Amino acid sequence: MARILVAGSIAYDRIMDYGGNFTDSFVPDKLHTLSVSFQVERIKEDFGGVAGNLAYNLKLLGEEPEMLGTAGSDFGRYAEYLQKLGISSASVHIDPSDLTSVAHIVTDRANNQIAAFAMAAGAKPYGPLPEGDFKCAVLGAGCVSDTIAVAAHAKTKGINYYFDPGQAMPAFAADDLKNIISGAAGLFCNDYELGLIEEKTGWNEAALLTQTPLLVVTLGAKGSRISSAEGVIEVAAVPLTKLVDPTGAGDAHRAGFIKGILAGLSLKQCGQLASVVAAYAVENFGTQNHHFTLAEASERYEKAYGEKVGL
Repeated sequence: MARILVAGSIAYDRIMDYGGNFTDSFVPDKLHTLSVSFQVERIKEDFGGVAGNLAYNLKLLGEEPEMLGTAGSDFGRYAEYLQKLGISSASVHIDPSDLTSVAHIVTDRANNQIAAFAMAAGAKPYGPLPEGDFKCAVLGAGCVSDTIAVAAHAKTKGINYYFDPGQAMPAFAADDLKNIISGAAGLFCNDYELGLIEEKTGWNEAALLTQTPLLVVTLGAKGSRISSAEGVIEVAAVPLTKLVDPTGAGDAHRAGFIKGILAGLSLKQCGQLASVVAAYAVENFGTQNHHFTLAEASERYEKAYGEKVGL
């Protein structure tokens, strides 16, 4: 089976819950000297990072992802975990002089999040890019210089790539961001990030669609919006059995959408499958602790949207 090249951060996630609302601790006229502390209710370390989360969900969906990124001297237990899942880490570069990236994520009662991400080894170059037959490439937040390099590599090799700058947005120069978007097979972001993209590039949604044929904007509990030459499609979110943790929902959504594209689904069906996969993610604590089979995902899709889907 042809592989999907998945480029982005590889990290250990330390996820915490805060029982109140962040906004209750902010004094509007004192934000210029902000100093707050939150007492969290639990902390748990999990395997994470954008590349890891995407690869995990794509594997659940029956694809063969190949992770591309840089990890540190403590990557051993992550590598063993990936091996058990059957996910290739052959293209993960190890920098023994530093630690693997780590994310500290605090979620409040309203599902707002505050995160601190230490790039550490993840800021180092990948090294040589892998050769071979790839179905497509997915570029997520990670080392900016390497995101630029992978996009250029994909263009040279004629590989369709999908781009989600995510939390790395502030690190991109405007021209680099525009160059990656131009020629991408699709651009993914949430509604907040869309505003940042528009501000940094000077392109509104209509202008973005002259650079890439597909724009997918996630809207949290309101679902998602898909824009293309076919028009705008609004996709409702899948009803949840419980809301546990939104961390990693965007990565799960993107994996589901790309699986739909590869399966030849319509854009609306791609968005609906993406919402199904995202629902599994938010119903579990952490980014890689949900499980489903293709049969289970298909059944949930049919229950949510009243139609069958061919996976």
